[in-house]
Amino acid sequence: MRKTNQKQPIKNKRNRQDKATEPQKNPSTKGVTQYPVTEPSELLPFLLQILSKQSRNSVKSILTRGQVTVDGKAITKHNHPLEPGQTVGILANKEAIKKTSLSGLKILFEDESIIVINKDAGLLSMATDDPKEPTAYRQLSQYVKEDNKANRIFVVHRLDRDTSGVMLFAKSEELKETLQNDWKELVKERIYTALVEGEIKNDAGTISSWLTESKAMKMHSSPKDNGGKHAVTHYRKIRANKEYSLLEVQLETGRKNQIRVHMESLGHPVAGDKKYGAHTNPMKRLGLHASTLAFIHPSTGELVRFSAPVPKAFLLYSK
Repeated sequence: MRKTNQKQPIKNKRNRQDKATEPQKNPSTKGVTQYPVTEPSELLPFLLQILSKQSRNSVKSILTRGQVTVDGKAITKHNHPLEPGQTVGILANKEAIKKTSLSGLKILFEDESIIVINKDAGLLSMATDDPKEPTAYRQLSQYVKEDNKANRIFVVHRLDRDTSGVMLFAKSEELKETLQNDWKELVKERIYTALVEGEIKNDAGTISSWLTESKAMKMHSSPKDNGGKHAVTHYRKIRANKEYSLLEVQLETGRKNQIRVHMESLGHPVAGDKKYGAHTNPMKRLGLHASTLAFIHPSTGELVRFSAPVPKAFLLYSK
């Protein structure tokens, strides 16, 4: 029998890194394409490889604009080291443009259930009599309606106008109610950074008192149960000088103006907080920043943790 030479199918000769860096859509993070890392590299060379159809300058711009994450954390350094097992995420240009149009806030995380933001000092969380004022609520409402006019947003908790930091919003009323009703069980960590007047001597401490509100809408603290709401605040000194102390403050309870009234009762009011006894305002804002919020995700059941960098002025005045 005569042998026939049949052509064999050509095997795919792509290397292992090419296979591993095929994009994978992540359903939990809107507009982000994920790329697994399979061998050591630096971030820019990795991006140049997976985005080979784009120019070097375009790729560098994507990195500089903060569209790139490594294991969920935004990275802008070109030489950031990558290790096998990590995941690089790239936010689509369309989503990045929508997010940069927001004023006074930055979206830290978004999925089908929640939005977590870093709110600037000076931006109202929601209610205002001026329909033109761009509150966090109004801006995010507009933002979600860009995809679907039926989309809505719900405030889970508020920050004072002059307090910056992490804020949580729900995308349905049902999820908002779940988070609010089970807040004590779901929230595992609620940490603030506070710049307070004077040099605190103790390295750490706990303040426990009962808070009541006057007709002038000011909270008052009593060491004894006077029928008010019990409030517990833990604090740890990070550093201090004669004028100011920088504190890490952890809330055990979440009462209105709790940190502000507790710092006043301690004799070290929050800088810039004239309402609660401050004599100075070095930063032209309240010295209070919501640094970290950790909670059980209401849809996935997983523990999630979000942080917002402490404003540089807090560090400057506590040197």
